[in-house]
Amino acid sequence: MWPYHPDLLATPVPRYTSFPTAAEFGEIGRDDHRAALAQVEGDVSLYVHIPFCEKICFYCGCNTGAAGRRHRLESYLDALHREIETVSGALPSGTRVRRVAFGGGSPNAIAPTDFVRLVDALTIRFGLIDPAYSIELDPRTMSREWAEVIASVGITRASLGVQTFASHCQERIGRVQDEALIVETTDLLREAGVTSLNFDLMYGLPGQSHEDLMDSLQRTRVLGADRIALFGYAHVPHIVLRQKAIDASDLPDQATRFAMAAAGYAYLVTHGYTAVGFDHFARPGGDPLAVAALGGTLRRNFQGFTDDDAATLIGLGASAISSFPHLLVQNEKNSGRYRMKAGAGQLVGERGIRRSADDRLRGAIIEQLLCRGHAAVPPALLEAARHGLAPFVDRGLASIAADSLSIAPEGLPYARTIAALFDPYRQLSPRRFSSAV
Repeated sequence: MWPYHPDLLATPVPRYTSFPTAAEFGEIGRDDHRAALAQVEGDVSLYVHIPFCEKICFYCGCNTGAAGRRHRLESYLDALHREIETVSGALPSGTRVRRVAFGGGSPNAIAPTDFVRLVDALTIRFGLIDPAYSIELDPRTMSREWAEVIASVGITRASLGVQTFASHCQERIGRVQDEALIVETTDLLREAGVTSLNFDLMYGLPGQSHEDLMDSLQRTRVLGADRIALFGYAHVPHIVLRQKAIDASDLPDQATRFAMAAAGYAYLVTHGYTAVGFDHFARPGGDPLAVAALGGTLRRNFQGFTDDDAATLIGLGASAISSFPHLLVQNEKNSGRYRMKAGAGQLVGERGIRRSADDRLRGAIIEQLLCRGHAAVPPALLEAARHGLAPFVDRGLASIAADSLSIAPEGLPYARTIAALFDPYRQLSPRRFSSAV
């Protein structure tokens, strides 16, 4: 279905969940962070980071740790509550929060009662009025008590970290969870009122075959997932040290990965799903992500593809990133330093970058290419990228007409590589980013 051009995939590229990317972040001052909060206008979305998991998987690149040390977890939650006070107090009065997303790690690594207290604090401090809630969950630590809390809070969107149903692959990546556990979790969430359920799946895993991937996709479809995120495993043990537990010689090669991605895409779009960009899929008709993709309103933020159109996203918790129109800010990554600073009532933004007018223009072009497959590009930028675009245009993967650039259906796997041509910060080091497919 897709033509395979390994030379066009040779350079690792960012996922572009922001622009500029986090690779370009440098030190910023607390005054910058405070000024950005004070100048917020319009609707706001919140992202709350819980950097804990009951068990740590070998493949995971998230900033997370084991939840076994209760004192450390309680200390983190105390600091998070204090940060909620500090950040909410810095916002203009009347700021409306429309969405709240809980991610990690796994938010269900904490006790259900601790989660309820966290939601109560957000409700009081930010004046929440019927926001849309979403949450990332680990099936291995799902319980009926957690389902009851999800129902009482009114969470309607949930994402399950499934990755694969193949037991031999699960063992290789340190995430053993049998199908019965995933089925039970799915049933609990549906009973709790979750109407948009996403399964995170992966290709390119150690020991994974084409048949393993197809089997996981079929089981996911039968279980009725409303959304599917099909990611390529990024093996970067020089950055994510825990990945050293994975045998690199057991990983599929680039050609096999490409074939897996193509087969997964073909299966899902012929079995009831709408493609959302390159690696996300949603059931048409009711799911908001599919509606946004089909209606041309799809956006991209730190959670990936989204139907969220808020101009400001505020991140809470260690390593969480806030996105303001003119500034990107990342909180202190180190959990200990985060607890100390947040607990003292300080804003904890440590790194970031100011977004110039050129950054915002290029970011809009990159977002449009990834979300809609085409973008209006000023003549000067188009001319500067023309040489880099030539291999894609010559092979029918993209086309240029007047001041617009379009990615052909056959060029979808190359979308990030094409978008990267408008990124002046991009560097060619293979250590910085993952493979485009």
